[in-house]
Amino acid sequence: MHKSFTLPSVVPTKWSICLLVLCSLLSTTVLSAQTKMNTADAVALRQKVKEQAESTKTVSSDFKQFKHLDFLSNDIESNGKLFFKAPDLVKWEYTEPFAYSILFKNQTLYINDDGNKSNMDVGSNKIFKQLNELITSSIRGDMFDEEQFTISYFTKDEDNLVYFLPKDEQFAEFIKAFHITFNTNGEVDEVKMIEPSGDYTQILFSNRILNQPLSDADFAQ
Repeated sequence: MHKSFTLPSVVPTKWSICLLVLCSLLSTTVLSAQTKMNTADAVALRQKVKEQAESTKTVSSDFKQFKHLDFLSNDIESNGKLFFKAPDLVKWEYTEPFAYSILFKNQTLYINDDGNKSNMDVGSNKIFKQLNELITSSIRGDMFDEEQFTISYFTKDEDNLVYFLPKDEQFAEFIKAFHITFNTNGEVDEVKMIEPSGDYTQILFSNRILNQPLSDADFAQ
């Protein structure tokens, strides 16, 4: 996660840092050797992912995040832990190279920057509300909303790859596309958020544990 560059002035200043944090949450590797999926396989994938999402009540997972910026020679790498509890309780806890956590709870975004705490109302802002919904949907793998996205389906090796292009013009000013990689079980293995500039954020999930009880401490601010 990178917290130093700024966003276009169309977003109110008080929201800029928070939007940057949200945008840098969502991310896969540059794709190669992918094949366009036929209609029948795309329908089957959507059904499998929907069933997986509906059965997912909790998730805990390690993640590795790479932030790619063209002006840097190396990607910015960070590690952490993700906690999710249906329907929309999400915590991203960064442990390396710094202590930083982001908690979505009751339409509020809580930030803990190494002990410095702050919060913002995300429900009253259209962009933040959309991003919050996308984060939750991407964790569950249930993003197949053709009213919001133009969607394309591909296969790569044994995985399934789906491109989501936002239709909302204001939203597309900040996010050009999402690329999500699903494994054979319909679970999300990688998420990539591509910005209009071509910079992107990539998140790889590992050690996923589904539907095990999560304590209040896991979602502490």
